[in-house]
Amino acid sequence: MPSPNPRTLLLDSFRAAVAASDPARILPGHLPQPPRGRTLVVGGGKAAASMAAAVEAHWPSDAPLSGLVVTRYRHGLPTRRIEVVEASHPLPDGRGQAAALRMLDLARTLGPDDLLLALISGGGSSLLAAPVDGVTLKELRQVTKALLGAGATIHDINTVRKHLTRVSAGQLARAASPDGHGAAVQARILSDVVGDDPSDIASGPCAPDATTCADALERLARFGIVPPPSVRAHLERCVAGVEPDTPKPGDSCFERVENRVVANARTGLDAAARHFEAHGIRALVLSDSVSGDAQAVARQHAALVRASARRGPLALLSGGETTVTLRPQHGRGGRNAEFLLALALALGDTPAWALAADTDGIDGSEDNAGALLAPDTLARAAALGIDAARSLAEHDSYGFFAALGDLIVTGPTRTNVNDYRAVLLGLA
Repeated sequence: MPSPNPRTLLLDSFRAAVAASDPARILPGHLPQPPRGRTLVVGGGKAAASMAAAVEAHWPSDAPLSGLVVTRYRHGLPTRRIEVVEASHPLPDGRGQAAALRMLDLARTLGPDDLLLALISGGGSSLLAAPVDGVTLKELRQVTKALLGAGATIHDINTVRKHLTRVSAGQLARAASPDGHGAAVQARILSDVVGDDPSDIASGPCAPDATTCADALERLARFGIVPPPSVRAHLERCVAGVEPDTPKPGDSCFERVENRVVANARTGLDAAARHFEAHGIRALVLSDSVSGDAQAVARQHAALVRASARRGPLALLSGGETTVTLRPQHGRGGRNAEFLLALALALGDTPAWALAADTDGIDGSEDNAGALLAPDTLARAAALGIDAARSLAEHDSYGFFAALGDLIVTGPTRTNVNDYRAVLLGLA
């Protein structure tokens, strides 16, 4: 029997991971029963349109259903009863802001017999970003961009954004049931964050917020970010008690709220492991919660590859989300392509195949999901006159893999369960 093609194996494993996280497959088994009153569907994220379509396909035709969700440009789908708005990510725009404000107004019309069904997925923090009074959308974008460029983790970024926006940090749930006697709130969540904490996913529109405005100020200081005066003034007024903080654990507004994670990084990793094992390759899931600098994570993976090189054929799988701290002048590329380029250099002469991609189909802000690494990647680059070490230093991983024809371009997958990494050993 011929050995399976490593490139095909890796690409098919990624497709298996994405397919396992498709809302059309996952969400129907987690839908609540229709209430006595009406059901309002709201939400945001890169999977929002596919989640809305899944609700429509499985909601009783005679039960009231309406709503509004916002997703990233080009991630929309046709729907009949739930409106889908497309907006900007990772930096917010006016379309997302307007949609977020409409959702709050709609939620406030609900009564005790009604249901707010919130469809939450990664990307919702930016897509539902309606700034607080006194802070402009431009200023919110400025702070978000600075945090992204400083290598802040998603938890750090959300700690700041929660206190500068109106929907996040439990404020959507509070709009539906300010005193705990309003509408029931059921949130269905696709997790794209390490740890699957509902308060971190899309900044937790229906989850209690354990962070404070003081924490937000501390994060800005930690990453050396000088915010616009209006941002600092708002956070300082909040610390002083002049402005209200976000609803905290134990607040009565959460008495009728359920936050349920229906898919996460492990969902995709387990499906990929089954794919490899069906082809006779042992699969080891290292972790579904890898975080940290992409280059440092690559060096750790390289050490594992060298230690496991004689145990092949073997697939080493991991999920989670790394970060990249950019230089003032930098090239193009997301965290997955950067991980692969750093892995290639760390492996040196150790042969391995690898794939790293984001399950949402977008690596950072580029048009690729990720890239592929082959045992001859560095040799092919050298033959083209490309200096791999320089490309990495300049954060130009996109240009590096584009020149080799090894970018993975899927287009929008309309799901989002974080990054997927696979390293394949023992195959030629």
